[in-house]
Amino acid sequence: MTKTPSTKIETSHSGRVPILPLDLAPVDDVKVNRSAVERRAATIPTRRTVKKEYQAAWLLQAAQTIDLTTLSGDDTPGTVKRLCAKARQPIRPQLLRDLGVEKPITTGAVCVYHGMVETAVEALHGSGIPVAAVSTGFPAGLVSFKQKIAEIEDSVKAGASEIDIVIPRQHVLTQNWRALYDEVRAFREACGDAHMKSILATGELGTLKNVMRASIVCMQAGSDFIKTSTGKEPTNATLPVSIVMVRAIRAYYEATGYKVGFKPAGGIRTAKQSLDWLILMKEELGEEWMRPNLFRIGASALLNDIERQLEHFAYGRYASMQYQALG
Repeated sequence: MTKTPSTKIETSHSGRVPILPLDLAPVDDVKVNRSAVERRAATIPTRRTVKKEYQAAWLLQAAQTIDLTTLSGDDTPGTVKRLCAKARQPIRPQLLRDLGVEKPITTGAVCVYHGMVETAVEALHGSGIPVAAVSTGFPAGLVSFKQKIAEIEDSVKAGASEIDIVIPRQHVLTQNWRALYDEVRAFREACGDAHMKSILATGELGTLKNVMRASIVCMQAGSDFIKTSTGKEPTNATLPVSIVMVRAIRAYYEATGYKVGFKPAGGIRTAKQSLDWLILMKEELGEEWMRPNLFRIGASALLNDIERQLEHFAYGRYASMQYQALG
């Protein structure tokens, strides 16, 4: 779908994704066959399935990759504290024991607005679960550059160890790749030691080619993850968009040796959908990219359906939703 730069680094790097100089050669070389991408996406839910104990294991893995999220106008400290309690114990201990799972599991992170970062950090103290803050004028990104930088810095000071930034979509739509690179690079520098996830808002970028090009530029600018959506657009995470983004990640890894993570977000609500994305990661990038350090699912309601499916596997019946703790 895209040519990689001529210089290929064979070494695999385990450290932080670095900021690299802007290289427009792979951006200009991008070619995307939309029909082929859509055919590939259509095969993922049908060609490969996981059943019984394998499905249970995959669902437990999916639970551990979730960025458990609340980004509502009516968020309160109580809402966030409940969400953090669910992140600490996403699956009931008795159910885990009945599934033969000895060690406790947690979600990948908790994702909140800046104003709730301190509450989340306090609620998760000692758990090792990172707090991710959405930033840079989320979800539209239509605030001043100075405000964007200040918001990142304030969230980091408040204790966020991951920052989900939104890219300026106008730079993609006008093909101003230098401006996109410079802004995302500045965001990365403002993040300091906090990991940065760049939200492309793919539903607003117009074409799959734009998605691929924006992915490349954001990775060159030092993005630790690239993320599909804010969850606030009319179209959020889809399999065709995800295929384009993970293939950009693969090409970038093959060219540089640096591993960038991937986060689909928005509209992933069922356990079956989470399996589709895990299958995508396994087939396109390999098992390493199925783990929380390189793969996250941004979701709020997904965890409840995963727990229901695990209960069905363990007990042969579905529990009523009223018996499940809600974030």
